[in-house]
Amino acid sequence: MEKERRVITIPNLLSAFRILLVPVIAWLYCGKGDYPLTAGVLLLSGATDIVDGLIARRFHMVSDLGKVLDPVADKLTQAVALGCLLTRFPAVWWLLAVLVGKEVLMAAMGIFVIRRTGEVYSAAWHGKLATCILYAVIFTHIVWFDIPAGISGCLAAAGTAGMLLSLAMYAAQNLRRLRGSV
Repeated sequence: MEKERRVITIPNLLSAFRILLVPVIAWLYCGKGDYPLTAGVLLLSGATDIVDGLIARRFHMVSDLGKVLDPVADKLTQAVALGCLLTRFPAVWWLLAVLVGKEVLMAAMGIFVIRRTGEVYSAAWHGKLATCILYAVIFTHIVWFDIPAGISGCLAAAGTAGMLLSLAMYAAQNLRRLRGSV
């Protein structure tokens, strides 16, 4: 139990580093227009996301703070990257809208579940899959800066479908958790 309350861990520091990369991504994409470097920083952010999870599980550094900080870093990165892409690709507006709506609902559900059960739950496989799909869509738009509108729309639809499926599965999981706590 004490391990879960730790704050200063390597995974938490990596998540904080990812949060610090968010304005760098925005500046590189919108301010400098350096799409290859933006893609590189996004890859660095993704690599640190993978590494922080591996370290947390392998070396038993999973913490309640990390269970919150890691997805916050993901969602900030995703939202800012999608906001940047909106400057060039109109199809991503609904991806951003669904992301914001999903995260507001997830935060509300999460707070309610934590209050009722006293537990902080880690991300599930479907949330990780939706994140991977979304990052693939974002990365493709960054590196393929003249992507045809039809392909852009199909990619945005795939990202949206992944997020909505994950939201439905999280809602079902949370309902089961709440029923078990009564």
